[in-house]
Amino acid sequence: MVTAIATKIFGETSTTDEVLDGVDLRGKRILVTGVSAGLGVETARALAAHGAHVVGAARDLKKAMVATEVVRADAKDGGKLELVQLDLASLASVRDAADELVADGLPFDVVIANAGVMATPFGKTADGFETQFGTNHLGHFVFVNRIASLLKPGGRFVSLASAGHRFSDVNLDDPNFDGGGYTPFGAYGRSKTANVLFAVEFDRRHKANGVRAAAVHPGGIQTELGRHMTQETMDALLEEIRAANQAAGAGDFQWKTIPQGAATSVWAGVVASGDEVGGRYCEDCHVAEVIDGEGIRGGVRPYAIDPENAKALWAKSEEMVGERF
Repeated sequence: MVTAIATKIFGETSTTDEVLDGVDLRGKRILVTGVSAGLGVETARALAAHGAHVVGAARDLKKAMVATEVVRADAKDGGKLELVQLDLASLASVRDAADELVADGLPFDVVIANAGVMATPFGKTADGFETQFGTNHLGHFVFVNRIASLLKPGGRFVSLASAGHRFSDVNLDDPNFDGGGYTPFGAYGRSKTANVLFAVEFDRRHKANGVRAAAVHPGGIQTELGRHMTQETMDALLEEIRAANQAAGAGDFQWKTIPQGAATSVWAGVVASGDEVGGRYCEDCHVAEVIDGEGIRGGVRPYAIDPENAKALWAKSEEMVGERF
């Protein structure tokens, strides 16, 4: 399945440069979290190469400074990059970063919540939340909500989710696995479902003001995100995906390149119309179909875009972080 924008057709092999071909981002200010590696760096590079002023957030600024040399090298037409410190596993850091941006008062056209962790061993954030839910969801929940007033009318929020949301729905009765039963991918699935639901409810709350939100699945890409996975775990996951593809009559699984993986983020952020992607889950540069079935490739599970589930997650998240938005 592909999407046509004007005369251009994009799909799973489209790259950031192909999606942004002819797009002028001069005068646009765009925030991207997680710019110290992988998709975050490529997203920032592609946007700056088309004239955008990119604000890149990263936990390790020294690492980000080195990783983003390519962003500064490729910046054109007034495009540039500035870095801000943001540790999503610490709400103190999240609030400090958001407060500084709000104090500056400079608006954003797009916010892309790209940073995240995957399949980590069981652990807790600085605030006592399960690592993946706390970092991937709650950190972004507080950060994005605190800077929401900076999004211009017509602006966009893009939440990076994953086909991994199909591993599990959120568990609002025991989000931190206090009752046990932790598995790395089960927890990852919860956090990625939360990333989709956050976009759904953010879109509902802000679309009257012209601000829309979408969740995106970048595809299967080999980046630092998989650093906690053993080769045995990776092989088992790939076999599961291949079996699901075969059962569905689809082709064999292929890794995406990083420019292909970042393409859906920039497509949903600056190319697709807000009405097309608002409150939706996107993959391969199109809005995904709702599919309730086995496997983890293709489509979005109904629970991940359910409006009532999204409202319940929002309320639970506010309770957990002790803040109302």
